[in-house]
Amino acid sequence: MAKKRVNRKNVAVVLMEPKLPENIGAVARAMNNMDMRRLIVVNPYKLDQDRMAKMATSHSIDILESMEVCDDLRDALAGFGYIAGTTARVGAMRPALTTPRSLASDLITISQNNYAAILFGPEDKGLSNEHLQFCHTIINIPTSEFSSLNLAQAVMIVCYEIYQAAENIAEAKTPRLANSFELEGMYDHLGDVLMKIGFLNPQNPERWMWNVRRFLSRLPLQASEVRVIRGICRQMDWYVENAVKKPKDDQQQ
Repeated sequence: MAKKRVNRKNVAVVLMEPKLPENIGAVARAMNNMDMRRLIVVNPYKLDQDRMAKMATSHSIDILESMEVCDDLRDALAGFGYIAGTTARVGAMRPALTTPRSLASDLITISQNNYAAILFGPEDKGLSNEHLQFCHTIINIPTSEFSSLNLAQAVMIVCYEIYQAAENIAEAKTPRLANSFELEGMYDHLGDVLMKIGFLNPQNPERWMWNVRRFLSRLPLQASEVRVIRGICRQMDWYVENAVKKPKDDQQQ
C-alpha cells in the first residue's frame, strides 16, 4: 500500500488582518520552504510590496504575486470545505481540539477532494471568537510557558507538519464536504428558525449558536447533509408560519 500525502495544492494559508508587510513576506518564504503556494490575506493593515518582497526574498516573490486579498473573512473562506483556526489562548470557548501534527494527518484524506484553509490571526491579539466560528477545528501549537509565536514561525510549524505528513491509507473516495458558503447559509437559516421556536436565548443568541456550530463541526458535513438540514429548517419554518399560527387565527374568527 503506497503512502499518501497531503494534496498541498488544495491547502491555503489565510492571514486575518496582518499588521506588518514584513510578516506577510516572511510567511510567503515559510510557505515556499514547505511547497505551499496559495496565500490569502484578509483586510491587511498595509500592503507594501517592497517591504513584503524584502522578507520573502526573490525565491518566494511568485507567492506574493499570486496572493489573494479580501476585505471580508466570510467571503475569503467561502470556497473551503475544511477550515482550521490557530490559537495560543485556550479555554471553555476555545479548547485545543488538535495539534499541527494531528491536523496534517487528517488533511491527508480531506485534501484529496476538498479545499482546506489554515487560518492565522493578527499578530497582536490572534483570532477572535467571531473569527473562529468559521472553523471546523482549532489548532494549538504546543509550547513551553511562553506561548507567543511570531506569525511566520507559527505558519512554518503548521506547514512543516503538512509537508511531512504521509500515511498508509486505503484508497477511498473522499466525499465533497460542504464549503463555507454552504455552511454559513445553513447556519443563518438554522439560527433564524431556532430563534422562532424559542430554542435560542434572545439575550445572547450568538453564544448559543456557537454551541450549535461546535456540535455540527465535530464531523465535517457533506454538501448533501447540509441540504438535508436546510430541508428540515424549511419544514420547521413552514410549521411555525402555518400550523402554529392557524389556531390563533381560528380563535379570532
